[in-house]
Amino acid sequence: MRDYVILTDSCSDLPADLVSELELDVLPLSFVMEGREYFNYPDNRDIDPKDFYNKMRSGALGTTSAINVAVFAETMTALVGQGKDILCISFSSALSTTYQSARIAAEDVMAAHPGSKILLCDSRAASLGQGLLVYLAVLEKRKGRTLEELRDFVEERKSHISHWFTVDDLYHLKRGGRVSAAAALFGTMLQMKPVLHVDDEGRLIPVSKVRGRKASVNALLEKMDELVDDPSVVFISHGDCFDEVHALGEAIKAKYPVDKLVINYVGPVIGNHTGAGVIALFFQGKHK
Repeated sequence: MRDYVILTDSCSDLPADLVSELELDVLPLSFVMEGREYFNYPDNRDIDPKDFYNKMRSGALGTTSAINVAVFAETMTALVGQGKDILCISFSSALSTTYQSARIAAEDVMAAHPGSKILLCDSRAASLGQGLLVYLAVLEKRKGRTLEELRDFVEERKSHISHWFTVDDLYHLKRGGRVSAAAALFGTMLQMKPVLHVDDEGRLIPVSKVRGRKASVNALLEKMDELVDDPSVVFISHGDCFDEVHALGEAIKAKYPVDKLVINYVGPVIGNHTGAGVIALFFQGKHK
């Protein structure tokens, strides 16, 4: 049986030390802000997340780009050239064309290298929801699953990765067409905070609104109480609001037998669409 590797992209928002520990190949998406292109590497070598969110607070807006076919093809060609097959777990196809680029590249590379095998999974996930799915995949790979067995595991498990999040400012959701201009205006005036999730199709869906920041963060915990199936691994990402997220993590650990808690920034590619102050909670649930 040929060895295989797990390939993913930087919208998984996994911290660099965990990427290294999991032996992952991670391709960066990119964005342009203030006339400069940045790549969203896990080690933040192009831009520190704090600097990025400070730029956003100052009014800077970015435009984001998916990974193109050529970049995927170059990486995949190098890996199969080392005698390795690939399982590629990509950012939700409902939110980016990254998965489509990976699929086209995989077909081209397999055609050029007979005998190689590249399997793809559309994670239907975002940020550390995608990261959690990748993390669970690595644990299963280490148990000895074959490439096909791991692909099947990821396809089954992705419908149980619950994504729940809230934002502090409705402007960026309005800019991305997630809420109407009127809803953003009145919501801001009334200090209404949306609670959203990523559905089974990988789409960003507003679910409810609550008044005030504290209530919106509590709503995330309430959703975990309602849906959690396996609380052993919990991931939380944020838009430069670590103190609030740390408090949320402590509340979860006090309530559940958590073995692994990972907290990291929402990377700039996703953060460009959610703004500073986003808090996102990810866990294994009865359903998404």
